[in-house]
This record gives sequence, structure tokens and C-alpha cells, in this order.
Amino acid sequence: MFGGAYEENEPVVTPAIRSLPEQIRQAVENENRRSALAALSVLEADADTDLDRLTRLGARALGASLAYLGIVGPDGLQVRAAYGLDVSRWTHAYGLSPAAYAIADEAPFLLVADAVGDARFSSDAIVRDEPAVRSFLAYPVTVRGQRVGALCVLSQEPGLAPDADQIGQLNDIADLMGSCFELKHEARASARTAAALTREEWRHALTLEAGQVGSWVWDLRTDEMVVNDILRAMFGLEGVRNISAQALIEKIHPDDREGVDKAIQASFGEGVDYHAEFRVLGTDRWLVARGRVYQRDGAGKPLVMMGINLDVTETREAAEHQRLLLLELNHRVKNTLAMIQSLARQTMRRSPDPEAFIHAFSGRLRALSDSHAALSDRDWSGIGMEELIYMQMGDQLEHDTDRLRLAGPEVALPPDHALGLGIILNELMSNALRFGALSVPNGRVDVTWTVRSGPQRWVDLTWRERGGPEIAEPIEYGLGARLIERSLAKVLESSVELGFPPEGAEARISFPLSA
Repeated sequence: MFGGAYEENEPVVTPAIRSLPEQIRQAVENENRRSALAALSVLEADADTDLDRLTRLGARALGASLAYLGIVGPDGLQVRAAYGLDVSRWTHAYGLSPAAYAIADEAPFLLVADAVGDARFSSDAIVRDEPAVRSFLAYPVTVRGQRVGALCVLSQEPGLAPDADQIGQLNDIADLMGSCFELKHEARASARTAAALTREEWRHALTLEAGQVGSWVWDLRTDEMVVNDILRAMFGLEGVRNISAQALIEKIHPDDREGVDKAIQASFGEGVDYHAEFRVLGTDRWLVARGRVYQRDGAGKPLVMMGINLDVTETREAAEHQRLLLLELNHRVKNTLAMIQSLARQTMRRSPDPEAFIHAFSGRLRALSDSHAALSDRDWSGIGMEELIYMQMGDQLEHDTDRLRLAGPEVALPPDHALGLGIILNELMSNALRFGALSVPNGRVDVTWTVRSGPQRWVDLTWRERGGPEIAEPIEYGLGARLIERSLAKVLESSVELGFPPEGAEARISFPLSA
């Protein structure tokens, strides 16, 4: 079987259509008729058992053995169903005349008793060649008020003369054919719509799943909620099949329920979008909810509300972590600036020469900067004792176990302790390099520490120099000693004792491990 299609609203005149008389061709090319053909996809050429059955009934109603349902399209005739005929070799001109004349004729149907003797049809292939039709009845098939084709019942004998009852049966069959076209079009449209909806639902579900979005529809008339599995998991209701709005409200932290209720009532009364943020009872989970009333009754009372929930726990935790970091940074910057001011003031008092001041101050500032950078890299969570010592000792002693010996348990120093102890170690190191054990090749430094347990843990650290030049206790302490013994002891809430036995300088430092 065969067919064609109209391009937009312009008629395409093919040879088969062109062969028709002008009046018949105008009727066939009528714009309303073409629109009906296109709108209902009447020209779709898929085999249709219902149309085949109706065509057979039409033939039997007249006691005939041949019939076809012909639709006149832009290319000519399209046979949609046939009975007793082999239409596989029919062209668009085959059988065109009976259907085309039935469309153009104002009479209810077209009855031709002698096709051979009728100039209108004698040249049609179905009359001239096989199946050698001698008489026929063509009953128009109407779709949306337009004749789109005809049910043609054929006889190979002249004089086909149906009675009124037979004509009535053929009328009913033609009406059924028109209804069949419309119903099947609606079925196809419904199937396409259903398929599109199914695709959209799948796409929507995949989007929600990928974004971990919980969705819900709330029927306020019954308090029932239709939710997806993601929302069930958010509220810890995985095994609950039927969920009510009250059940979800009861899963909200009591401190947050009032805010949620106000947001819902505002959406009901003022028509604004529902927006709330709350905790899920018995968990650390935070959810944000957004929704909207989608259906109201005649009085404006809300009937159906739809919305989504998002888990914002990680977002809130990240924001809180950032807030705490900023507070910590603000605190550390203030302390660091206070230390820098103290270092500058004390260094300036003891170093009236600008060059000497710059040298002394730069070393102390560098020690403070190194500790500050290490703590920043760790989000100000603290630093290990051994790492801090190596940092202040410098690269030249980091792997020299003969000159620098460390012994002690693993200890994590809070930020304030690390900054203060870093300056102490830098001062001790500077003195050892300039005047003490590390100023000679065979000198060494032993750094040991222990941790005392109790209600509050304390660290006892000892710095001991050996193998250096013989020393004596200074008559007056220099700036470095004062920084170690006085200023930084106050910052660390610790005690610092300096000793100067002849064999080498010693320092004993004790401080609590409080944050």
C-alpha cells in the first residue's frame, strides 16, 4: 500500500491527481479536506485489521466479493484496506476515479451501474484491466466533516443495484470507518503523550536521584503524602509505606517545628512559596524544604501542596567550620600582632644600631612566621612537638643526630603553645650557634620532654647543651634570655627556668596542654 504527505499548506499536484477533471481535482485539493487528512494522520499506511474487517463487511452487505477503502491523498489513491483484491501492484491512479468522484459528488453516495459505458470511469485501470469492474458503489468516508475517501464495493457484472437496507448498512460501515480513523488517531496521540510523560517522569526521577532531592505531594484533604524513597531516607522512614504530613512533622526537631508551621501557614494564607530549614529529630541532619500550593478550592482553601527537600547538613557544617576558622584566625592574628609588637619593642631597646635591630628582629620574626605558616596549613589545629623543634633548628641540623638529639612521646601542641614555644626554641638555637655548644664542631644539644598525667596534662621540656665552650652565668641577662624567661612564659601560662652550668646552657620549660 502507498501514500504521501502534504507539504505545509500548499497542494502538490501529482500526475495521478492532475489526470482528474478540474472540478473533481478542486474538490480533492480542498484545503479543509487536506487539513483533516493531515491532522488525523489518515494517510498513515500501517496495516489495520479493523479497517480490513469493515471493508469485508461492506462487500458482504451488498453480496459482492470485491471491495477496497481508498483514501485520496496528495499522490493519488492510497488503499487502506482491501477485500478480494491484490492491491500490491496498484499505482496511485488505480481505483482513483471512484473514490475521487464520491468525494466531489454532493449525493450521499456514488452508484455506477455500467462503468464501461461511463466515460468518467471507463479509462480507470480497475475497469480497463484487472479486476475488470463493471459496476460499483462508492460510499464517502467522512472525518471531521470532510470526505477523505470512499468505501468502494465492486462487481464484475453490470447492474449493481443495492436496496435501501443495503445502502443503510453501507452508510453505517462508512461512519464506523470515519470513527475508527478518529479513535485510532486519539489512541496514537494518547500513546505518544503517555510515552512523553513516562520519559519525563523518568528524567525527573533520575534528576532527583542524581541530586539527592526528596520530593513530596501533600493532599491536605486526607493529610496523605506521596513521597520518593530519598525523602523517606531523609526522615528515617524507609520501611513506612503510607506517610502522613503529621508523621513528618513529628520527625522535625521540636525547636524547629514552630518555624516550619509559620512557613506553611504563610504559603497557605499569603500564597508565597513555602521555605523552611530544620533538623531531623534524633539525627545531626539538616534539611531545607521548598514548596508551593498547586491546587485550591473555589474559596481559595489549599487542597494540594508539592515540594522538595534537600539535605544541607554538609553545607551547614562547612559554613560553621569556616565561621570557627575565621574566629580562630581573628584571635590568632591579634595574638600574633601582639607578639610582633612585643618582639619589636624589646629588640629595639637592646639593639640601638639599626642594622643590629634588623638582624635580631628578622630572625625572631622568621621564627614566628614559620610557626604561623605551619599552623595555617593545618587549619590551626595544632602541630607536633618534634616537627616544631626541627622547624626551628634549621635544615643543617634536621638529620644530624650527633649534634641534635630528641627524645619524648608524641605530643600535639595547641596553636598558642606552638607560637610561643617556637620563639623560645629559636632563641635557644640562636644562642647555641653563636656562643654555646653548636658554635664548635663537637658540641651537641639534647632536647627531651615528658608528659605528666592528671586532671590537666603538663609537658616538661628540657634543653641541655654539652660539648661546647665552658660558660658562666651572665652578670646581666640579654634580650633573648628575657624573652624566654619573662615575656613568653606569660603567653604560655608556663614556667621557664634557665641554667648556666660550666658544661653548657640549660632550659627547663613546663606548660599545660590546654587549648
